[in-house]
Amino acid sequence: MIRVVIADDEQLIRAGLRLILEAAPDVTVVGEAADGTEALAAAERLRPDVVLLDVRMPGLDGLAAAPAIVAAGPKVVMLTTFDLDEYVHEALRAGAVGFLLKDTPPRDLAAAVRTVAAGNAMLAPTVTRRLISSFAERGPARRDAARQRLARLTDREAVIVREVARGDGNAEVARRVGVSEATVKTHVSRALAKLGVANRVQLAILVHDADLLE
Repeated sequence: MIRVVIADDEQLIRAGLRLILEAAPDVTVVGEAADGTEALAAAERLRPDVVLLDVRMPGLDGLAAAPAIVAAGPKVVMLTTFDLDEYVHEALRAGAVGFLLKDTPPRDLAAAVRTVAAGNAMLAPTVTRRLISSFAERGPARRDAARQRLARLTDREAVIVREVARGDGNAEVARRVGVSEATVKTHVSRALAKLGVANRVQLAILVHDADLLE
């Protein structure tokens, strides 16, 4: 069972998200929070697998709370009303694994929770992928620094990392590269360790910063 905490300052939105998620047989909502402080306390107390975290809340908002919640263990997915929000990019850098629009179709919400609980990033086909492309800072200095970091990878790791940055899951990457899914997972884990990044979203941002997908 996937354990979820919902953090949003609007009670109606929390109630709606709870109804949608608890209709799924493999998801349970173990707690709710109205601001970032409550969300962090819930993450530490309830140990959920996933926290759905609103970007804008009174007091400690989602953006400010995200790093501490990630450090507590859960996967963090940002919730936002807007399909382009520069604050979400900063949250992704802080360790969130993606974001959802609040008008996400009900059938996609549970699927998204399953995706991140399984350790995958919310990239394509969601707007997260577009957000990373739009807000990645690709000045010469950042590009060169990103390329220098990526130079630590082996040739095969570099190929797989670029495919991951396009937003595909392990199975799709494996088919495209011509290796097993287990091999993809191994290379991704090694790349994360070598590059000192927390998850696949941060890995994708680094590749975009290096301007290696054009």
